[in-house]
Amino acid sequence: MGVAIRTAGEADRESVVRLLDEAFQDDPVSGWVFPGAEDRREHHPGLMAAFTDIVLAAGRIDVTEDGSACALWLSIPAGDHDGDPEDDDGPAQVRAAVDPGNERIELIGRLTAAIHPSGQAHEYLWMIGVAPGRQGEGLGTALIESALDRCDGEGLSAYLEASNARSRKLYERLGFEVTGPVLDLPDGPAMWPMWREPRPRTGS
Repeated sequence: MGVAIRTAGEADRESVVRLLDEAFQDDPVSGWVFPGAEDRREHHPGLMAAFTDIVLAAGRIDVTEDGSACALWLSIPAGDHDGDPEDDDGPAQVRAAVDPGNERIELIGRLTAAIHPSGQAHEYLWMIGVAPGRQGEGLGTALIESALDRCDGEGLSAYLEASNARSRKLYERLGFEVTGPVLDLPDGPAMWPMWREPRPRTGS
């Protein structure tokens, strides 16, 4: 039985934010951005809200029909990341909106921007979250495969940063390969930049 997937809209904002907050509370990168458990509970939802708003405005959020999993995608045109990440004030704006005293909110944005591939149009999987009680059911895989099918149909590559070893293995099974050096966050976990070339459609 397939997983029903639809595109989220503004009416889904609060449920998407809540889902991402729950899904990433124990993620290594979220733990690095917000090292204290109390601080993470207080400010992590705001960061997820900022990300959700960015993608609702400029990208696409795929969500399972029952709301238990979602994926945030941005379409990146060729050459969009040729500039100096220091010239992009987006990470600073997110930090100011979420928790001005936490420099790691801005730093994670600048570090990931610095390793983001440029020169080729692609779909960027910014985040994918599955409700803690529903993980391991294949919902995340279904969301990604649905988007990758679109990528293959349009001849587009896909890119993401894996935030833990478990997700990296999943992405490898879906055709992603580590590209470039691993991003080692200062005194924190590693992130793996991963790229997938489109696959030709096979005839029926």
